[in-house]
Amino acid sequence: QNDLAVQKKKIEEVETWLKKHIFQRQPKQGGSVLLLTGPPGCGKTATLQILARDLGLQVQEWTNPLSLDFTKEDLRNMFGHDSNFHTFPSQAQAALFQDFLLRANKYNKLQMLGESSENDKKLILIEDIPNQFYRDPGSLHEILRSFVRTSRCPLVFIISDNFSGDSNQRSLFPPEIVEELCIFNISFKPVAPTNMMKVLNRIAAAEATMNREKNYTLDRASLELLCRGCSGDIRSAINSLQFSSMKDCSLEKEFWSKKKKSSTIKCEEAGVSKARKKSKCDTSEDQEIQAIGGKDASIFLFHALGKVIYCKREAVSEAECPQLPAHLSEHHRDTLLIQPEDIVEKSHMSGSMFNLYLHQNYVDFFSDIDDVMRASEYLSTADVLCSNWSTRLVMESYSVSVATRGVIHSNTSRAFAHQQGGMGFRPLHKPQWFLINKKYQENCLAAKSLFSSFCLPPECLQTELLPYLAMLANPMRNQAQIAFIQDVGRLPLKRHFGRLRLEALGDKEPGVPELFQGDGADGDPEGLPSSQSSGSDLPGSQPQPIAAQAMLDEEELRIEEYDSD
Repeated sequence: QNDLAVQKKKIEEVETWLKKHIFQRQPKQGGSVLLLTGPPGCGKTATLQILARDLGLQVQEWTNPLSLDFTKEDLRNMFGHDSNFHTFPSQAQAALFQDFLLRANKYNKLQMLGESSENDKKLILIEDIPNQFYRDPGSLHEILRSFVRTSRCPLVFIISDNFSGDSNQRSLFPPEIVEELCIFNISFKPVAPTNMMKVLNRIAAAEATMNREKNYTLDRASLELLCRGCSGDIRSAINSLQFSSMKDCSLEKEFWSKKKKSSTIKCEEAGVSKARKKSKCDTSEDQEIQAIGGKDASIFLFHALGKVIYCKREAVSEAECPQLPAHLSEHHRDTLLIQPEDIVEKSHMSGSMFNLYLHQNYVDFFSDIDDVMRASEYLSTADVLCSNWSTRLVMESYSVSVATRGVIHSNTSRAFAHQQGGMGFRPLHKPQWFLINKKYQENCLAAKSLFSSFCLPPECLQTELLPYLAMLANPMRNQAQIAFIQDVGRLPLKRHFGRLRLEALGDKEPGVPELFQGDGADGDPEGLPSSQSSGSDLPGSQPQPIAAQAMLDEEELRIEEYDSD
């Protein structure tokens, strides 16, 4: 355990859960499920294996079966004229997975010669999840329900985070299943640079003593450069360390020496304080490390928004920074520690979608109404830059730059480094636009389905026809139509409208909801459905006119259509 680069708290959490559900398990208690999540290379599997060994547990791990190798004779028999594919030796992965869980739960490991019979405690590890469950998560949920009822040993899933938006954890383990099956989730964080440096130093020293002929020892500056580029992925860092330490790789050696020399010269030229020197060299080093086996640095939307809204700054002396003229002194700010454009790029979000989240959350972090007014003007300008469809793809990067830098610059309460404290944590929320747009799409589908005889676009139905029908006391409509007219055709009589329910943004949630993931609109806020979109089925939120339609067929009622004039 001491060799692990994982946070001690996470190791203790996993160890406590294993002890509770294996050694303190009640006789008739059902199976328990643990879900380990976190970015790749943060030590999830290594932690579980080390703890299982320390606790004396058997680990039975599922691996997806490979396709069988067929000989020419086998293929000739399977695809011959007389064959009806009855001999095709194939079985679905889901069936094999279910059979594995049954056998792993039912039978103990064979006792080999010299082994004690006391060690019969075990856990089942699933890291390589069958592909079929990604297409049909419901089948996995049924298998887990059966496992939890009948199992005698715990089941551990390990899933790596994905920054691109399609969350495997969210699709395979939605909140309702987590709550129903009492699945316990432990989320690992990226390996801290200090822990990674200790591990790399230890590995480099050990390799230098054992393989002095093949490897050479990297200096501390090279190791720090390598740590910074691996984004907390210790597996990637160790691979890069191995590749960079090889004496045979002359090209890599020259490359390292050039990069180290150039970065050293850049730092020496800046005759400023140590902290200032570090910040000036950070950007150049980050760019250099990407060419040395580094990873693309990705940020979840929650953290990207926080970096922009909290906008941390660094105090700069008057000698280092040129002063603004007297009439522009109100715009003086300390130097930002972030580059907003880089933050947006690392969040894997389109510019218009990031602006949407920023617009939803920025007001709660302002303390002066004049600042809010200036920030809203910048957001409006950013919206205008993306208003033209023909130039939108080109202007989107400019738009998000204006929005982020405008919001940062407008917040005078966070203009200087000494003003940064005292705000505390404030939750971030998803845009209300998602909820409103979803309701709008459902209303369009319902209007076309319920009032298809009028042959009008959904917008005309909702804004012109239905308010008129709502004023009429015409009984010749079914219950579904009446309910929809009352919902859409009448404005509420409240004088003051309440705020819509705000949904909190989680720290690992993708920014684009499932509603937009398959649209091809790249999560575009302006991707509203066309008025000519066809939809025959009613959404689930609307009353279903089954009984009402039967009543209409019996009475043969018909709604008269009139010309508009």
